[in-house]
Formats: sequence, structure tokens, C-alpha cells
Amino acid sequence: MPKTITLQLSPKQAADEKFYIARAAERLGIRQSEIALARVVKRSIDARQRMAKVNLSLEIYIDKEPQPAPLHFDYPSVDGGTEVVVVGSGPAGLFASLRLIELGFKPILLERGKSVLSRKHDIAQINRGGEINPDSNYAFGEGGAGTFSDGKLFTRSKKRGDYNKALQTLVWHGANPAILYEAHPHIGTDKLPRIISNICRTINEHGGKVLFESKVSGFVVKQGRITGVKVGDNTIEGAAVVLATGHSARDIYELLHASGIAVEAKPFAMGVRIEHPQRLIDSIQYHRDERGEWLPAASY
Repeated sequence: MPKTITLQLSPKQAADEKFYIARAAERLGIRQSEIALARVVKRSIDARQRMAKVNLSLEIYIDKEPQPAPLHFDYPSVDGGTEVVVVGSGPAGLFASLRLIELGFKPILLERGKSVLSRKHDIAQINRGGEINPDSNYAFGEGGAGTFSDGKLFTRSKKRGDYNKALQTLVWHGANPAILYEAHPHIGTDKLPRIISNICRTINEHGGKVLFESKVSGFVVKQGRITGVKVGDNTIEGAAVVLATGHSARDIYELLHASGIAVEAKPFAMGVRIEHPQRLIDSIQYHRDERGEWLPAASY
């Protein structure tokens, strides 16, 4: 069994793998050469004092001890599986589709907007003061509203599901493995669109379907349940319909109301974006004018 230890280091020491492995060997009373693998499992910054410290938790594997298998997801082929319609390709729709594949169902993922590549052009047009495509913009398109955000990962729902598996899924599709152990995991705007596209590719390659520019215009209701949706003149049916449409799809809620389908209201919530210069946030968090080379940009 691996041994887990936590070291409190300076930011520079925590960035030096040779240093913290040597410190781990010293703590365990073994030779450094006996360590076959030192895996970071958690890293957090304690900035309560004048000098910031890094708490680094490590799993130490000794020679001849079985090591953890590389991260791997082995999705089955669902090409001939029972179809389930998923509406919306935001995080909920993407992860619902992956879970359906794991269970042997074939997801038909419908997205009213365009793929990431095409969507970039529409967003660039918005930024230049051009026309806004109502179905391809910051809110709609492959990956949903979060695709072109900064990719911060945060949840208060740690008791409701395996959030570690969600992080591992993102790493499997191209995210930096550091999100598995950082206290405040962050993917980054530059990487997120590619990761989203990789997830859609996984869905397609394993027998599911991802259909862009497929805006739901109505529901198929049989015996009191939704069995499918209408997309223009086409009807797409399945064993079930998952609505993962997010907050922005007002027309979906209007369609539900018009179809006599009950919708349970959630408490009202409003987000407010406040921006400050990064240097100011760094100085408040780290108690210094410059954060230096070894500390990351501070979060609120």
C-alpha cells in the first residue's frame, strides 16, 4: 500500500520535484532511490501568514510495490444500442451522453448552435460589433455557455456524485492532470474548446451522434411522457429525453409550458461578474507587491 504524507514547503520548494521527493524520503526514513513513484494527490496554498506556504500531499510508492494503473476510460460501442435523446451540449449534456454510453445506451445529442470551430467565427463577429447569431454565440454552441469562459472548476456537491471521475474524464480528454489535485482546479480558456471537441469526438466514435444546428422546436408526448423532440420538420425519438438546456434556452421552457408539461421552478439566482486587476488580488492574497515566480495567480 502506498504511504501518504503531507509536506509544508515554500512555493519554490513545491515546484522542485527532486527537492520534495528527497524531503519525502527523509520523512519516511528511507533512501530516495527506494521511491518508485511520488504522486501528488493534493496541493493547496496557505497564504494566511506573511510568507505563503504550499501544503503538498503525496502518495509514495516503494520499489516492488504495485503502482496505480494509468488513467484510462474504456467506453463500449453503442452503435446498435437503445437511443436516448439528449438536448444541449453543455457540461450536463456532454457528461450525460458519456454516462449513457457507459450504460450501453446510444445518445443522440442535439445542439442548437454550431461546433467550436464555426462558433469562434460567430463570436469574433460579435466582438467586432457585427450581427449576433441567436443560435451561435457565447451562450449557445458546442460545449454550451462555459466553452469560452475561463474554465474554473468548482462544486459544492461533493456528496452527490463522483466529482473526481468528472475531473478524470476532463484529463482523459486533454485537460492538465494538475486539476486532479489542485485546491482550485482551472482548465483555462485556451484549452477548454479543444477538450469539449474531444468529448464530442468520443461520443461519435463510440456509436453516439452529435448533431449541431439542431434546434428543438417541439416535443413528442405519448401517454403523458416525452418520447421525442421535433427539430424543424424532423422527429427524433428515443427511449427517454434528457433536457440539458441550461438557463439561456428560454424558448424550451416556453415549449414545455405550451405542451402542458410540468416544470419545477428553482430559486431565483443571479450572477454578477466583478473584475479587479490581478496584481491587486495577488497583493491582497499573498501580502506582497509581487507574487513572484513560484506562486500562481491568486483567486478571490
